[in-house]
Amino acid sequence: MGLYKEDCFNSMNLDTNTLLVKSIAHELGFQFCGISKADFLEEEAQRLYDWLQSNKNGKMAYMENHFDKRLDPRLLVPGAKSVVSLLYNYYPEQKQRQDSFNVSKYAYGTDYHFVLKDKLNLFLERIRTEIGEVDGRVFVDSAPVMDKVWAKKSGLGWVGKHSNLIHPKNGSFFFIAELILDLELTPDGPIKDYCGTCTRCIDACPTEAIVEPYVVDGSKCISYLTIELKDEILPSEFSGKLNDWIFGCDICQDVCPWNRFSSPNKEPLFSPNNLWLDYTKNDWKDLTDELFSNLFKNSAVKRTKKSGLLRNIKFVNDLK
Repeated sequence: MGLYKEDCFNSMNLDTNTLLVKSIAHELGFQFCGISKADFLEEEAQRLYDWLQSNKNGKMAYMENHFDKRLDPRLLVPGAKSVVSLLYNYYPEQKQRQDSFNVSKYAYGTDYHFVLKDKLNLFLERIRTEIGEVDGRVFVDSAPVMDKVWAKKSGLGWVGKHSNLIHPKNGSFFFIAELILDLELTPDGPIKDYCGTCTRCIDACPTEAIVEPYVVDGSKCISYLTIELKDEILPSEFSGKLNDWIFGCDICQDVCPWNRFSSPNKEPLFSPNNLWLDYTKNDWKDLTDELFSNLFKNSAVKRTKKSGLLRNIKFVNDLK
């Protein structure tokens, strides 16, 4: 085979495998799939270093671990050639009642780690069955992978001023997942940032966690305070600023104009427990160990434990 014919064959094979991977993603329920070349994230290196040096990770010490692996997927999968980025919608059809304490929408149903990990493992199996021996790993917010950066590089959206990925057709209420593969695929390119002059997310954040456009001080974020921070008492400087959020926070996403395009997810496992969805503030205060376990079985809310949830409730309620 001549060099020209061989190049054409390789190119056809590359495109065929790329289309197959995107087809499998769609079949498994992922709304969007994009591909980037597995390479060193040169632009992010200094940015990540500066962010960590200024302690914007708060007490999330794990963010300082595996610095090199966060920037180079080839250190996670030797010989990696492609990063497949995936978006999975979690926007709920039903919402909490307005006179309640607030739980972030991503935690309404079954913990996304369980749901997406199963899908990703099946994804990798399908690739191996239909393409051949492929080495790779799957990731869903559980390893040193800069998921928003990879999703941006693969054209799945832009990173907004609130630091969340925004898809121009469906907003930002998505989980992001990745497959890092030693399979060469045709990469997609990034798209334009469409935030423009809008500052709604910055203006709406009650703790002023968005310290400048595109930079979030994690130590001030309500999601960090109510979930990641394990202190017995929340910092007094945030008194009266949590706006009734007791697990996570959606304020910056709720005010984002692009989320007018959000549509309800179709994942049965993300259906919320209707009992707590209709809770009033008084109902939340009556949580027992048994009730907490029953209400939040397989839920992301279990991350903060009952003690953490009650700590948050007390903090926001004592200031009324």
